[in-house]
Amino acid sequence: MNIDLLKRLCEIPGIPGREERVREVIETEIDGLFDEVEVDPLGSLLCRRKATRKGRGRKAKPTVLVAAHMDEIGFYVRHVDDNGFLWVNPAGGFDTRNLFSRRVLVCTSSGDFVGVMNPGGKPIHISSPEDRNKVPTASEFFIDLGMPAAKVKKAVQIGDFVVMHEPFLDQPETVVSKAIDNRFACWTAIEAIRKIDRARGAAGTHGVDIVIAFTVQEEVGLRGAAVAANRIGADYGIGLDVTLACDTPGVPDTERVTRQGDGTAILVQDSSMIADHGLVDELCSVARKHRIPHQRCILPRGGQDGGAIQRAGSGARCAALTAGTRYIHTVTESMKKTDATATVDLLAAWLVQAK
Repeated sequence: MNIDLLKRLCEIPGIPGREERVREVIETEIDGLFDEVEVDPLGSLLCRRKATRKGRGRKAKPTVLVAAHMDEIGFYVRHVDDNGFLWVNPAGGFDTRNLFSRRVLVCTSSGDFVGVMNPGGKPIHISSPEDRNKVPTASEFFIDLGMPAAKVKKAVQIGDFVVMHEPFLDQPETVVSKAIDNRFACWTAIEAIRKIDRARGAAGTHGVDIVIAFTVQEEVGLRGAAVAANRIGADYGIGLDVTLACDTPGVPDTERVTRQGDGTAILVQDSSMIADHGLVDELCSVARKHRIPHQRCILPRGGQDGGAIQRAGSGARCAALTAGTRYIHTVTESMKKTDATATVDLLAAWLVQAK
């Protein structure tokens, strides 16, 4: 497993609308893997690899669009007050219970600054029981850069962006980081194409045109995928993303969504998409054939880029490949290495046999 690439992708800052740093790293990594690479007007990176296996007749090759979003949840600076504190607006969904006492990175045109995020209010020593039981809203959190107000106002402007600032952790069986949602998918797409490219004989050819879309602004409504899908006009769509693994204390077994260690998760339904049942069966068949550990899953709430591909243009047959992730939308997102590898293996194997 290429831990170094996943680590670099996860640690790069890039929120909805500000994915350019992530895109630059991916552009370097994919050099030589695709026939055509372009950046669309919204900022998604579209990478086409033409079919390498001849088919019968002169019928046009089907197109598979695989979407992996580059953005992570974060904030935009909305106000700098007279004391030099930054007030922010969320870009993506946060549970504010996870925002207390966090280190953050404020990204500006004059450099990146490490700060701390806390909600306004009294510390525990002088707060009342009522104060301590209150869960603040996102608008009540501010950022302290530990700098004089004049220096802050010179360095930071409205519209600069903020991400959580935590190091990537490589554990014996898992990886832990902020932004595994969804740099994991970017990593999966790159590694799957590399696997096909390295293979010899039939295992290294494919009978469909493959377009990998490293998309923007998924966390605020699948925006990049919608634009890319209308541009590409695919026959098949695969959304790559993380999904919940609630196989942890305090969650009923009936609500776990996936179990970590059981392999890649083939999504049947979420809020954005009901997967094509034939494509789901096909993915499961390929997984069984290649002895790739896998599981089916349903996510009651939440969506991914496959939902946008499915509804674009004339429509497309769509499914999603995911990996169960504990503690999603926190700085401790945690994924089993074996589940990540299984996702790469299944995507590569299915792309080779798709027709």
